[in-house]
Order: sequence, then structure tokens, then C-alpha cells
Amino acid sequence: MKPVIALVGRPNVGKSTLFNRLTKSRDAIVADYAGLTRDRHYGDAKQGGHEFIVIDTGGFEPEKPTGIVAMMARQTKAAVAEADAVIFVVDARNGVSGQDHDIARYLRGANKRVLLCVNKAEGLTESPLLAEFHELGMGEPHPISASHGQGIRSLIDAALVEFPVPEEDEEATDENKPIRLAVAGRPNVGKSTLINTWLGEERLVAFDQPGTTRDAISVPFERAGQQFELIDTAGLRRKGKVFEAIEKFSVVKTLQAISDANVVLLLIDATQGVSDQDAHIAGYVLEAGRAVVIAINKWDAVDAYQRQMLERSVEQRLPFLKFAEVLHISAIKRQGLAPVWKAIAAAHASAVRKMSTPVLTRLLQEAVQHQAPQRSGAFRPKLRYAHQGGQNPPIVVIHGTGLEHVTEAYKRFLEGRVREHFKLVGTPLRIQFKSARNPFDTDKV
Repeated sequence: MKPVIALVGRPNVGKSTLFNRLTKSRDAIVADYAGLTRDRHYGDAKQGGHEFIVIDTGGFEPEKPTGIVAMMARQTKAAVAEADAVIFVVDARNGVSGQDHDIARYLRGANKRVLLCVNKAEGLTESPLLAEFHELGMGEPHPISASHGQGIRSLIDAALVEFPVPEEDEEATDENKPIRLAVAGRPNVGKSTLINTWLGEERLVAFDQPGTTRDAISVPFERAGQQFELIDTAGLRRKGKVFEAIEKFSVVKTLQAISDANVVLLLIDATQGVSDQDAHIAGYVLEAGRAVVIAINKWDAVDAYQRQMLERSVEQRLPFLKFAEVLHISAIKRQGLAPVWKAIAAAHASAVRKMSTPVLTRLLQEAVQHQAPQRSGAFRPKLRYAHQGGQNPPIVVIHGTGLEHVTEAYKRFLEGRVREHFKLVGTPLRIQFKSARNPFDTDKV
């Protein structure tokens, strides 16, 4: 699983700027104003061969017992609890403060690997001003400049030194490897109950209280000669409700489990309908490129009118998963479970399907003959040949000229032709374009 790094420090030391630099995004709001970040914020980052998750936290004041500051402190403590490594950010310009000592004292008792990061240290790499930060007792300080990008690579290398670079993942295409199946959904939707039903025993704690599962639990399972690895994930809550440190795995472990799975079974509660949180989880699944099956649990607990409204809600709230099969089940009554396994097998087979270059190129040429791409000015994009660029999810790479002008509508048209020919169900399909450089375009030489 991806390692997790938490950014911790007092207000206005540059944690959000460092977060944006690491994630190559503008997801964290940055301004010269103390206490701007309140909730903890997650982002994906990559350096070299390492992929990792970064958590941005609000200004940490561990000695403040009340008000919004206390809420922010609880968020930060939760981030420290779920992190594999903590980067303690301090301000080189303002020096060591009493609050820095309070944070250092807390981190020493947290039993986590901590790196001391001295931000805003442009031009101070060899400065004696860095010596005072040794008094925090957090080891050798790492001088950086988050706003200028200085010293960050060596800092992250030090943070990830205990995590080996993962090898290329061949498990998706190896028939002897188990299929990793993650069961995801909101709290109390019946994930643990479903897995217990499959296993025929009370292997996982199932209780009528949201959030019983705190970690992603992996259970080996065999069905019809096929090996599976069942992953019961903690329910993803709305961000504003994730405060307690005991729920430290409710977000990050679920995101890791989805990312590491081959297939995700998205459970929806029929008695509560499709919520915004269901849509968020579905978005995580799509972004990770995982094959997915949607199962509406507790189907026996709703009447005919509610069922009709629920099916309409799935179409309206989850239109981006229209390639996924939607099944109706009752985990506690063992109803409708056989079709779920068929859908999982079909989704996994589609996710790892091999598509030959001649067949893809012929499909592309037939699609262009049936409907040519729209002109862009005086030129029309020319699509020449296609090949497979990856599996789980399947990636089709199309080569030609002027492909940057291909519209999203035409991209969906091509996706539909590929899906229809290869009978792809339950998996995202990604179309990538690679344009050949125009040798007469001297501006790009």
C-alpha cells in the first residue's frame, strides 16, 4: 500500500504550500493568514518510483483545550495516527517558539518517525540560524523552501527511505494470483455482513452502529477454484464528521484499499438511497481506474415505489459508472449473491483483457469511416493507428496528427466502439492520444 506522510506544524509555517508542491496541485488554500486550514486534506504524490499519500493539517496547538482550535488539534492527531512518517514543519524566519516545543513534545510521545523540516530557508542552507532547531530534539533539520521548491526532493527521499520502490504490478494479469476484491461503501451499509455471509462465519465484526470497522481487513477466500482476497474497508464518512482519532483509518485505508484492489464492489443502502458520499466513493473508484460492480443492499427492505426511485437515482447520481452492472441483494438474507460473483468475474476479465494492435487499428479505421472527427479550422484530426497501453484499467493509445483537437464527444464515440467489440463491462476504459510532431512547425523546435 502507498505510504502516508502527514505535514504537521503551528499555523502559517507553509504546510499547505508544501502540500501543493508535493501533490502538484492547488488543492490546499494558501494565504498569509494563520489557521486557514482546518480539516485534514489528502492528496496523491509521486517522486521517483515512489507513490505516496500526503495529509495537510491545520495549525496544531496541542495545549489548547476548547473551540475550533481544539477541533483542528483533533484532526491533526488523527492525521499523525494514520501516518507512516510525519514531517514537522517549522519557520526559519521566526525561529523556535514555545508552540514548536509543545508540538515536538507531542510527536515524541506519538511513536512515529518524524522529520524536522525548516521551511522558508532559502539561502540559509549553511546558516548558523538552523542550529537553534536542534533544541527541539527531533534530529537533524532539513532546510527547504516550499514556495521555491528547494530541498524538497532530499526531504521526501529521507521520509521514504524505509519504503522500497514497489516493483511493477503483474498481479492483474497473472492467473495464479488472487483477485483483490475491495468491498467499499458508506458506514453501516452492510459490508462486513456481506463478507461474513460469503465466508459462512462471523469473521468480521458486524454491528448495527456506523463505523464499527476501523481498518481495511484482508481475508483469503476461494470460490469455484478462483482465489480471492476480500478486503473489508472502513466506511467513508463525510469529511466534517471524521474527528475522532479512533476513526483514523476511515479515509486513508479505504482509499489505499480501493487503489490496491483489482475489483471494487460498491455497496449502496437501499433504505437510504444514493447519497453524495456514495458519489464521492464512486469518484475515488473511477479515478483509481478500478473495475467496479454496484450492489444495492437491503433490497428486501424497500417497496416497489422506493425501488423505482432508487434505480432512477443511480442513473442520475452515478452517470459516470454507467459501464458498471447494478445488482440488487440482501446480504443478511443471502439473496441475489450468485449474480454478484458473475459480475465480479466479468468485470475483472474485462479489466485485464488483451487487445491486439491490428484489431484496435482496424476498429479505429472503421470508426473514422463511419464518422470522421470534427474539423478544427482548416484541418481535421487524422487518427492513424492504435495499440493497448495498459491493463486494469484497459488503456488504448491512438496515434496520429492534430489529435489535440479531438472532441470529448468523439472520444466517447471511440470508447463505445471499443467496448462493444471487446465486450468490456464493469471497467473504465481510458483513451489516450499521441500526436506526431509537425516537422514544419519551427516554433516547437
